[in-house]
Amino acid sequence: MSMRGRARATPSISLPIETPRLIMRDFRKGDFEAVHAYSSLEEVARYLIWGPNTPAQSKEAIEGFLDDQRMRPRSIFDLAVTLKPKREVIGGAGLRIIDRDNLTGEIGYTLHPDFWGYGLATEASRALLDAGFNELGLQRIVAVCDQRNKASARVMERLGMRREGVFRGSKLIQNGWRDEYLYAILAEEFG
Repeated sequence: MSMRGRARATPSISLPIETPRLIMRDFRKGDFEAVHAYSSLEEVARYLIWGPNTPAQSKEAIEGFLDDQRMRPRSIFDLAVTLKPKREVIGGAGLRIIDRDNLTGEIGYTLHPDFWGYGLATEASRALLDAGFNELGLQRIVAVCDQRNKASARVMERLGMRREGVFRGSKLIQNGWRDEYLYAILAEEFG
């Protein structure tokens, strides 16, 4: 049976994922300071449903990542994004299987603002799309962003994702109901 026909019974991604400038790996308990350094910033959380995080919330997030790593079959791959050569954690990127029957996944990404504007979110996300289509056998991968988040929309467009719609008033983001853009790409469009 073709990978495109059905996902493997136990989906897996080969970790770590390496790109020209990044190494993406599972989060570890010791990543707390780096995660809190970006997740506690208002400019990072501005368009997200979480944050800015307190230290307890950042710790809880890491514990959630560790719990997800133990799930079998694993369907959530939230990864630490580290910058070569020092492998310092500069953010997170994730791929989750949201509809196993229809081979659909969702990606997301968050970087520390010191690393915005260098194409790193695009680089990390492209690697996640590759893993989703080529290792997990997904047919479709989606991403959403607050409609005010122009930078995130540009990342999705650079990846070849198409805006398929607007979810009006769909998310409570920072104390207000916000519209979200839905982007998607199919396996045969990725390349």
